[in-house]
Amino acid sequence: MAPTAPSQAKSASPSQPSGKSEVSDLKQQLRQLAGSRAADADDQRRDVFKRVISCMTAGIDVSAAFGEMVLCSATSDVVLKKMCYLYVGVHARAHPDLALLTINFLQRDCRDQDPTIRGLALRSLCSLRVPNLVEYLVAPLTTGLKDPSAYVRMVAAVGAAKLYHISATTCIDADLPAALKALMLSDPDAQVVANCLHSLLEIWTLEAANSEEAAREIETLYSKPVVFYLLNKIKEFSEWAQCHILELASKFLPSDNNEIFDIMNLLEDRLQHANGAVVLATIKVFLHLTMSMTDVHQQVYERIKAPLLTLVGAGSPEQSYSVLCHLHLLVMRAPMLFSTDYKSFYCQFSDPSYVKKLKLEMLTAIANESNTYEIVTELCEYAGNVDVPIARESIRAVGKIALQQYDVNAIVDRLLQFLEMDKDYVTAETLVLVKDLLRKYPQWSHDCIAVVGNISSQNIQEPKGKAALIWMLGEYSQDMHDAPYILESLVDNWDEELSPEVRLHLLTAVMKCFFKRPPETQKALGATLAAGLADTHQDVHDRALFYYRLLQYEPAVAERVVNPPKQAVSVFADTQSSEIKDRIFDEFNSLSVVYQKPSYMFTDKEHRGTFEYSEDLTNLTVGTEAPETVISAQRYQENDNDLLLSTSDKEDNGTRTSNGSYTSTYNAPSDLLSLQTPAETALINHGGSSYPSQTNFSLDDLLGLGVPDAPAPPPPPALTLNSKPVLDPGTFQKKWSQLALSFSQECSLSPQGAASLMNPQSLIRHMQNNYIQCIASGGQPPNYKFFFYGQKDGATAFYLVECIVNTASAKAQLKIKADDGSTAEAFSALFQSVLSKFGLS
Repeated sequence: MAPTAPSQAKSASPSQPSGKSEVSDLKQQLRQLAGSRAADADDQRRDVFKRVISCMTAGIDVSAAFGEMVLCSATSDVVLKKMCYLYVGVHARAHPDLALLTINFLQRDCRDQDPTIRGLALRSLCSLRVPNLVEYLVAPLTTGLKDPSAYVRMVAAVGAAKLYHISATTCIDADLPAALKALMLSDPDAQVVANCLHSLLEIWTLEAANSEEAAREIETLYSKPVVFYLLNKIKEFSEWAQCHILELASKFLPSDNNEIFDIMNLLEDRLQHANGAVVLATIKVFLHLTMSMTDVHQQVYERIKAPLLTLVGAGSPEQSYSVLCHLHLLVMRAPMLFSTDYKSFYCQFSDPSYVKKLKLEMLTAIANESNTYEIVTELCEYAGNVDVPIARESIRAVGKIALQQYDVNAIVDRLLQFLEMDKDYVTAETLVLVKDLLRKYPQWSHDCIAVVGNISSQNIQEPKGKAALIWMLGEYSQDMHDAPYILESLVDNWDEELSPEVRLHLLTAVMKCFFKRPPETQKALGATLAAGLADTHQDVHDRALFYYRLLQYEPAVAERVVNPPKQAVSVFADTQSSEIKDRIFDEFNSLSVVYQKPSYMFTDKEHRGTFEYSEDLTNLTVGTEAPETVISAQRYQENDNDLLLSTSDKEDNGTRTSNGSYTSTYNAPSDLLSLQTPAETALINHGGSSYPSQTNFSLDDLLGLGVPDAPAPPPPPALTLNSKPVLDPGTFQKKWSQLALSFSQECSLSPQGAASLMNPQSLIRHMQNNYIQCIASGGQPPNYKFFFYGQKDGATAFYLVECIVNTASAKAQLKIKADDGSTAEAFSALFQSVLSKFGLS
């Protein structure tokens, strides 16, 4: 059989351009069609234009055809005009020199008889965004704002804002903001008014940083005549424009209650709007206007319930989640008002997991004496859900309701029934909740321990569940007959417990059990301390070492520390402060509500104004000898990238320490042995087998108290600072750029210190009292940045410090440079000591 002839190659389709040869072919065809007056010339141009746009979309550089495209733009066909404007707008920014070729035909089209072409040409002209062409934009924009066509005026209003971003001076000098304001207050077309408002707000907000006049203009936009003028016409606007106007109204400050009621009457029907964004924006206006009117504010909550609940069930899952987030915020502020609507928050089978989780949180928040039984019954049904994360959340929700002191008897019985479900994740979550319940309701210990005692630790795989069981074994070992033996079996499997959390709980539980049942726990305690001291995890090792030395000092003191008399926990700590919640409420109808955090926590510095991590000292403040006096720092021309805390610095210096303390990781148990006394080393070497087995317990034999302690290391030499060091900002900057980095590490602030740091001056005064001066500072909660310096007494050596403090985590990142490297370690220890005492006095 003869071989088949190869098929001819298919020609490239418009959707699959072939590259340079295709561009050359397109240029040739465009050149031929440029002056053609044939009847089908426009149709041919359309086909070629489509191929050009297809190449451009595929990433092929078709800028070589720029001149030919401009020549073919001389047509009255709107479709051709649109494609040509699209091409020009894409390539003009990358090739500013070619953009000059488009000015003539765009200006000519701005005077076309067809308003659609005029609008498209003006929009394309403003979209070139080439600074050299600014002079050609002013006249078309001024004419466009007065055009008889509403479409052209709408485009011109947005074009004014584009011009401001290209050249703010040109826009202001041309008096375009005044023209926009006049057009906004007089134009009959609602969309033109909306675009004017948007452009004015954008221009004056950016200009307000440099001009007092701009700040006054912004105030006029929030004045009563403008706000009421827009609200009276709000039904004429599009949904997008309505949201913009409602955001403006939410910032209006009424002079009396009558104005508040007038606005609410005008917007009453907006609560029934089909668009969820309009409803939420209206609710924000109602809530903000009535904040000072307690009775009316509560009535607003009652009024907005129905619209919000309707939106939850009417839209897509994504819209339902957004509305539920806002409902969740309102529920947390006024749970009683939503307690009768608890059935609206029951999970539906078709709900996505993220919606179900949010509904469970809301059911937890609105539970009270009247609805607890129904809510808990519903939540118990979810515990067997095939969706494991939702089953976990439902069990946690039942526990949270129990901690709110509602119908505790029935809820405890339900929780204990979960332990019989023979599912690992259910058992783990239930044990954690039972532990919390026993901390708050100790009177339930007998019933709970009777059930928990039947659970085998080998059947629990999750660390937090095993840790909760171990806590109960230690806390109630006097009531659990097998507690010492269960703990001993866990100690025997120490190496198999990979979770440090479990090991930490096991150390404490064995100590507690030892003080309650010494003879039975003697062997387990020795083995536990030996295993803990040999552990490679720093926290586990430190806790074992602490317990060992505590017992060595005085067993009675150790008992008071490890197992003191306890009071029932009345309130568990909230993960969010009231200040954060209020801040989120102020940002109602924004992403802050969805993310459940204020905007400054998830927006970058470009969109939240001046921020503490500035790239030089310009945005910081320079502190003088008087803490109350603050002047702005001058700009320096030198490269100061070293002032930034980069990621690479953190990674390179993450394990460096300044005082010989344990590093974050251990390579081998020998690292530990070098830091311990002979008694501790002997305990590790001999393990638990060296302890006597007789019933009469000997603490000395168990813990090796007869072995003398090694002498304590000598204290580091003391460092004294000059009480009045003098260092000007220029010298500081020069030294910082020249000196090598001595230390880069993280240290902690006390909780009182983190709470006291409301502004930079409080920490600056504290450091000055300890002879450490501040050269510059800045930032806003929860992040602050400081540059400190100190001088060695009787010497010319200076110590420079960059300190970045996060009050939310109570942590500080330090970078220290020193003229005298031999004393840098002593200064680092002194600085951390002073910083740790902030807020304690």
